[in-house]
Amino acid sequence: MPATALDPRTALVVIDLQKGLSSFPMVHPFRDIVANTVRLAEAFRSAGLPVVLVNVMGSADGADLVNTRTEAGRLKMPPTPDFGELVPELNASPHDIRITKRQPSAFYGTELDLQLRRRSITGIVLTGIATSNGVDNTARAAHERAYNITFASDAITDRDPANHEHVMKKVFPRYGEIDTTARILALIGR
Repeated sequence: MPATALDPRTALVVIDLQKGLSSFPMVHPFRDIVANTVRLAEAFRSAGLPVVLVNVMGSADGADLVNTRTEAGRLKMPPTPDFGELVPELNASPHDIRITKRQPSAFYGTELDLQLRRRSITGIVLTGIATSNGVDNTARAAHERAYNITFASDAITDRDPANHEHVMKKVFPRYGEIDTTARILALIGR
C-alpha cells in the first residue's frame, strides 16, 4: 500500500548504512540507498523531526552477538576498526540519535524505543540494509510497539534478490505502508 500520510511526530530510522557493509554486493547499489537516505535525512532535519542512525557492531571477540547453531557460517563482523562507522555521506548531526545494536533488531537491547517515546514519536520511516534482516526485524519490533511504519522502497536493499523481493512484497505490507523517497518527501512537504 502506498504511503497515505506521515504522523506529525515521525522519525527517520536508518539501519546499518556503515562502512563495513558498503562493499558487499546488494540488489540495489549501496550508494543509491545512501543517496536516497541522505535526501530523507536532510528533509527530516529541516522539518525538525528526529533522525536515528543505527549501526551494528560487536565486541572484538564477537561474544556479544547472536551465536546460535543457525548462525554458524553466517557473516561475522570483521575486526576492522571502522566496520561499524556510519558512511560519511549521511552527514551525521550532533542532534541525530545514535543507536548501536548487536542483534538484527534496532529495538532489542537498545534504548531506541525509549528515545522515540521521550520525543512523542508515533511513526517511523525505515531505510537501510538488509531488507530481510536488520530492516525486517526492526519493522516487526516497531509494529509490536504500535509505531506507524513507512518503508522507503528505494532506500532499502538486501544481498539476496529473492529475500528482498519476498519481504518487500509479502512481509512489509503487513506492517506498514511502502513508497518511494520522492513520495515520502512530498508527505513531509519537501
